[in-house]
Amino acid sequence: MQIQANYPLRNYNTFGLESTAGYFAEVTSLTELKAILTDPEWKQKPKFILGGGSNILFTQNINALVLHVQITGIEKISEDEANIWLKVGAGEGWHAFVMYCVENGYAGVENLSLIPGSVGAAPMQNIGAYGVEVKNVIESVEAVSIESGETRIFSKEECRFGYRESIFKKEVKDQYVITGVNFILSKKPNLNVGYGDVQKTLLEMNVTEPTIRDVSEAIMQIRRSKLPDPAKIGNAGSFFKNPEIPVGVFEELRKNNPNIPGYPVDNQTVKVPAGWLIEQAGWKGYRTGNVGVHEKQALVLVNYGGGTGHEIKQLSEQIQESVKSKFGISLNAEVNFI
Repeated sequence: MQIQANYPLRNYNTFGLESTAGYFAEVTSLTELKAILTDPEWKQKPKFILGGGSNILFTQNINALVLHVQITGIEKISEDEANIWLKVGAGEGWHAFVMYCVENGYAGVENLSLIPGSVGAAPMQNIGAYGVEVKNVIESVEAVSIESGETRIFSKEECRFGYRESIFKKEVKDQYVITGVNFILSKKPNLNVGYGDVQKTLLEMNVTEPTIRDVSEAIMQIRRSKLPDPAKIGNAGSFFKNPEIPVGVFEELRKNNPNIPGYPVDNQTVKVPAGWLIEQAGWKGYRTGNVGVHEKQALVLVNYGGGTGHEIKQLSEQIQESVKSKFGISLNAEVNFI
């Protein structure tokens, strides 16, 4: 395993931001990872774990040993008539894994098609889209302690999944390297097509009895129509979480904003689309210098080329202040600031 100094990270984050790693290494196996974590030369140096780079905002150089996790492989653990259990390396591309499942008729992740990033990052964020969260299909997560180099298995319950949250973003943040994820997928699909956009797109596709492949194709069509391709315009997808507010607060807001959309979370809480709030505050399509808000989706902040992480951070803070002033709602970033 080669360790390189002063390594450029522009091609390792979907915003396409300039940043430099003090040291950088590609980790392609569990053996390599444990070797470097227990190596006396590197043990005391700070570490930064990098996956697909699709949910991070570099605001400065990384004065650490950046470990780019590229542990790959999809292994069938067991199966029965109804389900199949798969162990997937953290370095596998998330969308490539979804396509593997679609091709083989394994249901559960088709609504998460075309989400950028790696399999290892999926449980960290508890990624979700169109009525599905990855926690629904995770059985356990395998990770290695940065301190001891020992492997630990986190059960689904131990992962403490929440809305775009997990134990890996909170209690054990920066303490473990996720090396693999164990999934349980269904061989007897119970498709989730409840979202209006999904139903509408399936009808446009002349599909009345959708398959896993049909749902995946519909999701990809929707995402391509709304979200910019990171290969063309730097972005990290949804920048903010959809805020969850008390029902009473939502009802008060609706008096002055009758068109405000809201989706019940439970009897006490309503989820409001952050993109709608940002658009109503006048930010959709806004541009300042080389950064801005995407013209088709206000939830996406973009780097048109040459922008900096600091500029995007400043823009996000201005949007937060604006939405807070107009609606009294605080927006929290889904993207991780580095």
